[in-house]
Amino acid sequence: HLVLILCMFLYINSVLLFTLRSKSVFCETSRYILLYNLLFADTVYLISSSLLYLLAAFRIKLTFYMCSVVILPPVLVYSVSPLTLTVMSLERFVAICYPLRHAVIITIRSTGVAITLVWLSSSLNIIIRVLMLLCSNTEFSFDLQMKDFCSEEALFRVPMYYYFVTAYSGIVFLSAGVTIICSYIGVTLVARSASTNKASARKASQTLLLHLFQLGLILISTFHSNIITAAATIMERSHVLRLHSLSFIFLNILPRCLSTFIYGFRDQTIRPFLIQHLCCQLK
Repeated sequence: HLVLILCMFLYINSVLLFTLRSKSVFCETSRYILLYNLLFADTVYLISSSLLYLLAAFRIKLTFYMCSVVILPPVLVYSVSPLTLTVMSLERFVAICYPLRHAVIITIRSTGVAITLVWLSSSLNIIIRVLMLLCSNTEFSFDLQMKDFCSEEALFRVPMYYYFVTAYSGIVFLSAGVTIICSYIGVTLVARSASTNKASARKASQTLLLHLFQLGLILISTFHSNIITAAATIMERSHVLRLHSLSFIFLNILPRCLSTFIYGFRDQTIRPFLIQHLCCQLK
């Protein structure tokens, strides 16, 4: 059942990625360019984390080198999603609160710069983690066989690693959460004025609330391993495995698939093309 769910979500995400590159309007609008970046990062994370889950489910152990190859993609794109959600929230804030200046502030060039900064921040996170791993293990060899299943905790066994991850995640999610909340408050206040488009403002505020909910789920997913570890001390193995599957679906898969439903099926421009491509262009 889990494999079917994964395949279904991957298919929908892949179709939406294709849809966002099938029309020039999607390639030339900052809002949809940011959505493509978010969806691409979510899809990479979904594929990588699903591969890790299947490796653990089939009890396949890797070398440190192979594990690092599998681990680095989800670690890289992990912070891309909350940072992109932050930029998308700012874009909605500018669109509603400063509609006359939106075309000047939110351009293709500024959107590209924002996306580049998002990926540079995530890449810096990876570089620091790898340097911590190499500098703290002088006798570390990537050719060694791992004793545990491939996971982030099993690969990065560095004393300072936990503190760095906690600090980095705290900064990312706190800044993203504050930005989305402030954007929501700004849009809500503007929606009460008589001079604004109330329908657009209402839809933007709903989108920002969904962004905040999505961000919260991604934040909770960081405690996935802690939840399973704590449950293993008080529950039987069969219940722990069932809890692991459920938590993997709701904490790892669901947050990475909300973008499709928030934008793909709610956006009046994307929806007809998405449905057409989902149905293989059958009318």
